[in-house]
Amino acid sequence: MKSDCFILLLIASLFSVTAFGQNTNPAPARKAPPSPPPLPNLVPPPPPSIPLFDGKTLKNWTETKFGGTGSVAVENGEIRIDMGSELTGINWTNAGRLPETNYEISLEAMRRDGTDFFCGLTFPVETNFCTLIVGGWGGGLVGISSIDGMDASENDTTKFRSFDKNQWYKIRVRVTPEKITTWIDDEQVIDVEIKGRKISMRFGDIDLSAPLGIATWQTSASIKNIRMKRIQAQLTPPALR
Repeated sequence: MKSDCFILLLIASLFSVTAFGQNTNPAPARKAPPSPPPLPNLVPPPPPSIPLFDGKTLKNWTETKFGGTGSVAVENGEIRIDMGSELTGINWTNAGRLPETNYEISLEAMRRDGTDFFCGLTFPVETNFCTLIVGGWGGGLVGISSIDGMDASENDTTKFRSFDKNQWYKIRVRVTPEKITTWIDDEQVIDVEIKGRKISMRFGDIDLSAPLGIATWQTSASIKNIRMKRIQAQLTPPALR
């Protein structure tokens, strides 16, 4: 009987010691680690385009001295180029501000009369120049003069499409060290590799359009919204460590 009581007392004492050693307060909840800060935007926003025509005057432009030209005037926010015996156009006079590569130039052009090119856009390609022909050789040719000595009707940029009179067309040219790319009304028309190739002007008076110019051939045209912007290379985010 005494041994039974001793055993019961021993069990009771063990329970009391275990209960006393336990922490009745719940452990505090572990906080979640803070979220890492967002990565900075390493891709710069595209640079704004710069207007090259103020819609009122020929500031920074002059009539190109082709000889036998039609008249050039600014009316209703447009540069109106009237038909000449051959070439008529304008060229940029502030050559020191022009980029040579990694840029885009855009404009809107409309053929008012005539059947040949209503936009011969001459532009720099590094230290050289060439001309995008829109609506040439009878009215429908698009191409670049010249690549490897071949003009817009002979090289791998030659395209044909129809152009209506009195309709505006949006024209855009992008120049990089590797390519010349052009669009008409947001449709890509030319995408030509130029690395290691000879870029030049077609022989003749059109070289008076350099470094930047717009000309027509026996055609009346209107030009507006001439703009240019530089192209910034996109940065690649560094690898996460």
